Amino acid sequence: MYTDALDSLLLLAATALATVVVSVLLAAGALMASASWLPPVQKGTVAFFHPFADGGGGGERVLWCAVKAVHDASKTAKVVIYAREGVTAAQLVEDAARRFNIRLDKPIQVLPLRRVGLVQPEHYPRFTLLRQALGSVALGWEALRQCVPEVYVDTTGWAFPYPLAWRAGSRVVAYVHYPTISTDMLAAVWAGSSSAVNNDAEIAESPLKTGVKLVYYGAMAAWYAACGAVTHVAAVNSSWTRGHIARLWRLARRPPVLVYPPVDTAELQALPLDRKLKQLYLVSVNQFRPEKNHRLQLEAFAAAKRSPAAAAPTLAGAALREARLKLVGGVRGPADEARLAGLQAYAEELGVADCCEWIVNAPFSELRQLLGGAVGGLHTMTDEHFGISVVEYMAAGCVPIAHNSAGPKMDIVLPLMDGGAEGGPAAAGAAAAASGAAAGGSLTGGGEAGLSAAAAAAAAAAGGAEAAAPLHLDDVRRRRSSGGGGGDMACPAAGAGAAAAAAAGRGAQGGQITGFLATTVEEYADAIIKVLTMDQRERLRVAAAAQRQASRFSTERFLQDFTAALDGVLPP
Repeated sequence: MYTDALDSLLLLAATALATVVVSVLLAAGALMASASWLPPVQKGTVAFFHPFADGGGGGERVLWCAVKAVHDASKTAKVVIYAREGVTAAQLVEDAARRFNIRLDKPIQVLPLRRVGLVQPEHYPRFTLLRQALGSVALGWEALRQCVPEVYVDTTGWAFPYPLAWRAGSRVVAYVHYPTISTDMLAAVWAGSSSAVNNDAEIAESPLKTGVKLVYYGAMAAWYAACGAVTHVAAVNSSWTRGHIARLWRLARRPPVLVYPPVDTAELQALPLDRKLKQLYLVSVNQFRPEKNHRLQLEAFAAAKRSPAAAAPTLAGAALREARLKLVGGVRGPADEARLAGLQAYAEELGVADCCEWIVNAPFSELRQLLGGAVGGLHTMTDEHFGISVVEYMAAGCVPIAHNSAGPKMDIVLPLMDGGAEGGPAAAGAAAAASGAAAGGSLTGGGEAGLSAAAAAAAAAAGGAEAAAPLHLDDVRRRRSSGGGGGDMACPAAGAGAAAAAAAGRGAQGGQITGFLATTVEEYADAIIKVLTMDQRERLRVAAAAQRQASRFSTERFLQDFTAALDGVLPP
């Protein structure tokens, strides 16, 4: 009986593989043949495939900075945006300035896409990945029917139309935020996880169905790799994404180029580190989408509110009880609106609705103001390719509490190591100055100056630093259990020597920490408590180090790196 079941499994797997492969080959052949029906290449045109160009997320910021880079690098390039029907060029230019503080000096043209629903996952409850991929090809066909550019730039991650653009005569450029297929997805299905990659419990509990799905994902990965092979340039936004794309797109002309996404760190870094707060609050800047996992934020915030620390009759306890959470995000349509309403109902269920505020589609000016008053920022997405919101927190002087995976773990929330010899005089002296200048400070008060002497000294202490490994909440617990009092974030007492001050706030592997990484509700709650009750002196040190770290991800850096990546590809 066991042998018969195994034979049946192998037969079904082979049938599924053959079906997917034959379908893909037939579709690819038809598309390659139909490329001859497309109009001729329009020389000097650079077209960006971004159906939801009017969105307010990090992907749209990348789009507009990439457009600006093309404008600055090429005198003759005519920029075209393939965007959903109903969006105008004037609206997009205004949105770029209002939402992202990006001003375009040259005109753009918008070519409307009527069938953007073809790439929206809610239309495909089954075989979502395959049907979305085919939908993206159809949408790419609609775009190219209107204009075949000299350079086709995809800033959405839909790789499946690439062969069509390449066959029509375009040079293909990809900016990959997140691999459509990854080895992590295959591993999640193999492990029988029902919490990831649309792998419902019925599939996770069935070895037969799991095997078929593994074959399905394997075939999709092969198709994805073939599409990546036609790119002229593949830029990626993080070390995590680069690793996956390098493994998947092995046949590409060049290895993927790491171009960190742009964050408006300049304006945010102008915000004072030393804040005069009447009430403490955390901020969450994430679009209201399922993968952002706002439910985890609400659960952790509620757990912190219910903790013994919050019940204590102390100033720290009062700070926790009175703290608020401000959730800032974009809403793109009815589905997002329904999701937001569900989150608000969940906050009510958890008993934290009265201390949560919801700010929808906020302009950049309002976002800057919110970040300028927050002491910490929450991020809860698993395996987020990068994490622009985390960088925004750090640039604004908010202590980030981010998910312990992918971009935040590998590229962003990293401690800063002393540039010189360990315990060097400059770092030790600056840290001691920070300790002395901020003596007696707290999160609910401060001096009159916008950027205090303590903040300036803390910034100097973080000045000569380089990135190291991140700090995880397990480190905090280990130090607590070993008698470290307030944990690794504990500050030296006023009047402590320079060596003690310089050592304060260091991560498990050394270096001034720039934030926290967490995974579970308990870890997030611990981090929330830590940030909300943190001594002002230590917060200034962490915030100064975080700001320095954030400068690696500036808009200027993106413009330079993206332009360099496109060298020889753009029109003159």
